[in-house]
Amino acid sequence: MGQLNELERNGLIQRFEFTLDLSWKVLKDYLENKGFSFKPSPKDTLRLAQQSGFIDFAQELIDGLDIRNELSHDYSGEKFNGSEPRLRTDVFPALEQLYHFFIREGGKTQV
Repeated sequence: MGQLNELERNGLIQRFEFTLDLSWKVLKDYLENKGFSFKPSPKDTLRLAQQSGFIDFAQELIDGLDIRNELSHDYSGEKFNGSEPRLRTDVFPALEQLYHFFIREGGKTQV
């Protein structure tokens, strides 16, 4: 993939932030629906989901949260360039795994 221009980079970062935030919040709702009671922070939610055996990729998503926090204050694009490989190889595949987890779990619900 070629070098992204500023608009493309900003759009990608915004989409990443939105997707990551929505992902942990849906996981939080899922765990609460399963009867878990916990402090609803992003990292605690991911850790609890892994400790409870629902996922096995919490660290990749926690790393994604750390990257998100760094990128939210990166106005030059330098941090993005350094983080992009980890986003592609670690965080995005973990988000895909979480998506497929919810697809599988959705098929188990009774109406």
